[in-house]
Amino acid sequence: MDHPKSVLWAACFLFLCLPAVLTSQATDPGGKPGQDVKRGLEKLRRQMEEMKKRHAVEIEAIRKKLESLGQSRNGAGAEEQELEKLRRLADQEATKEEESDQESEETMFKIGGLSLQALNPEISIVGDLITSYRYQDRTRDRADFDFRTLGLHFESYLDPYTKLKAAVPVNEKFAALGEGYLTRFGVLEGINLTAGKFRQQFGVVNRWHKHGLDQVDFPLALRKIFGDGGLNQTGLSLDWSLPPLRGTSQALTLQVTNGENGRLFSGNTLSTPSCLLHYKNFHDISKDFSLEVGVTGLVGWNDEWEVVRGTTIQEAKESLSTRVFGVDCTLLWEPTDRMRYRHVEWRTEFFFLNRDILAPDDENRDTINAWGAYTYVQTKLSRWFDVGVRLDFYKPDHKPYAGSVPSLSHLVADDRDAHRWSAAPYVTWHQSPFVRVRLEYDHLNGKGMERPEHLVMLQIIFAAGPHKHERY
Repeated sequence: MDHPKSVLWAACFLFLCLPAVLTSQATDPGGKPGQDVKRGLEKLRRQMEEMKKRHAVEIEAIRKKLESLGQSRNGAGAEEQELEKLRRLADQEATKEEESDQESEETMFKIGGLSLQALNPEISIVGDLITSYRYQDRTRDRADFDFRTLGLHFESYLDPYTKLKAAVPVNEKFAALGEGYLTRFGVLEGINLTAGKFRQQFGVVNRWHKHGLDQVDFPLALRKIFGDGGLNQTGLSLDWSLPPLRGTSQALTLQVTNGENGRLFSGNTLSTPSCLLHYKNFHDISKDFSLEVGVTGLVGWNDEWEVVRGTTIQEAKESLSTRVFGVDCTLLWEPTDRMRYRHVEWRTEFFFLNRDILAPDDENRDTINAWGAYTYVQTKLSRWFDVGVRLDFYKPDHKPYAGSVPSLSHLVADDRDAHRWSAAPYVTWHQSPFVRVRLEYDHLNGKGMERPEHLVMLQIIFAAGPHKHERY
């Protein structure tokens, strides 16, 4: 604000000095009075204009500073008002907390009680319905509608280290415990412990439930050696993730279970445990190809035998071992950019039974050797359709006493060239993640065993719950 006054004083000073300047110029003997006066006036005019411009710029700068100061004062006032509002809200919340502390204790746990639902296990229901038509010479049983199972599946983490899984299959005749086991993760580094009843890790597909198979039923050789339900016993399992070997991952499974399989250990009256050891090696050949190879060995004991004495079947006592060996191989092509739409899977397993027995006809020690295998190729045509074909082969041992003891009927035959094979093409429609429909045709033939058979099956699998179609 001092600059306008300085301009006024400068103007007054020039006005007072102007007569003296004009007088001096007019009295200068050597000059030209008119021209000198004009030059002086022009010079003063230019100085006055420059001073006006300079002071106008300074005044504008001062005005802007004053406006910014005013805005900052207004902003500070708004911030103070906002802080005041927050103080009032804090006071109100503090008052509410004091009032809630004075309320009765019954209201403190109302919301917490709802969290108990998180302790409930996850429950899923899986249905497996089969419609079939069978043609076999001299067999009158043709068409059938079979609700094979309605599976109740339970799953829950009991704590961060322990998980419970259970499966209870229910059909039109009975309900039974299919699986029920507890898995403790990280017992030791890379080792998990499972305790309970579970489908054992003999090869690959024996571990799966029937509704999780790629075909309608288990392979022929597996059913002949282990029974229609496969190998499913109660005991302990140690699963060890071994260190990588030359770029491959490997795992070892050791299972000790009570020998209760009716096909292998029906004479185990001493309840001697059976032992299973499975080794698996997995290798990524490329980004699209993977190879998995496994080797399995199972050993158990029987101590009671059926022998023929005269015309009756009697019991004899002697502890003898039963051994089953297996090799499995799975090759998978699955392009990383199209895995939901295209893949080709080729799986093969081989089974060999070596069983010591007391011969029913003379009570001498004898050995049964039976073997079988299957192979299948399956490809995904689109996201919704899979097609494939499975080939099965099984050969029992040739024994003269075949047919005299029912418990050995699936393992021995009286024909030296006896065998059974089947071919089963199939197509699966994945309607959704919860519904699958499969159409399969089985042609079974052979020599010295059952008669040739033609079987057409339509299978519908549906699932309700969080687990959909888990294989195990």
